[in-house]
Amino acid sequence: MSETVEIEPIDQLVAMLRSGGLDFSGSLEQARADFEAMLATFPVAPEWAFAEGQVGGVPAVLIDYPGADAARVLLYMHGGAFISGSAQGYRSLAAGLAQAVGARGVSVNYRLAPEHPFPAAVEDVVAAYRALLADGVAADHIVLAGDSAGGGLVVSVLVALRDAEVALPAAAFAISPWADLRCTADSYASKAAEDPSLTREALVHSAGLYLGGGDAGHPLASPVLADLRGLPPLLIHVGSAEVLMDDAVALARAAGQAGVDVRLEIWPRMVHVWHVFGFMLEQGRRAVADAGAFLRSRMG
Repeated sequence: MSETVEIEPIDQLVAMLRSGGLDFSGSLEQARADFEAMLATFPVAPEWAFAEGQVGGVPAVLIDYPGADAARVLLYMHGGAFISGSAQGYRSLAAGLAQAVGARGVSVNYRLAPEHPFPAAVEDVVAAYRALLADGVAADHIVLAGDSAGGGLVVSVLVALRDAEVALPAAAFAISPWADLRCTADSYASKAAEDPSLTREALVHSAGLYLGGGDAGHPLASPVLADLRGLPPLLIHVGSAEVLMDDAVALARAAGQAGVDVRLEIWPRMVHVWHVFGFMLEQGRRAVADAGAFLRSRMG
């Protein structure tokens, strides 16, 4: 009698990602639609409430749930390589993280490239953050979070706010950050066979659309190259099966060298933004809970 071999959830997820990958090299309109359709299949908890709104003139999804502290805000930046994705598509991850923090959520629909190239995304999130302050939310009652392109954007926004001498938030969380748009890190090659989601070719293509002919070395495009002095506490998560692993490591190194309170966690076998797959991965649920505790503990 043969033994039944149980397939681990992470292996099921990797197989699913390899069989249904998105192609952004063809029609961008179709790729965006396909991406949104995939994200729409992710379950949301019945207690989460979502409303379309604007914050500082920027479209956003406003997230609430029973017990949320209205005086505290998680400001979220979605992924999608700066050319796709939406706050609505990433609502499950943003809401789960907001609930883990105990805050209401504001997930920003920043403008996408190539229609609105760099630095439009940075400008939109900065505008939303300034609006929260103007509405009376204390800076130390705000935390920033984002994934992938949004993870790098988190740090770019912090740098832009610091340079503008705006009061900084209590802490920030970068999930699988795309933080170096030059796309030259060693992990693009060393992790290529393990990563079922991203390739260097796709990211180089997306970076070109986002930059619109601009410099990939600009510190607000590639925050690994920015002066990170004076930034608030920063938590960085990345999986060991990601081509962006070296981006996370380089970002943590740059933050640490600048004297920032930074914590880098490399989760074994995890794929790009595994947090969004918490409905099937225990590691995804645990990562969101751990990050929520980190952010909540830094709030005033």
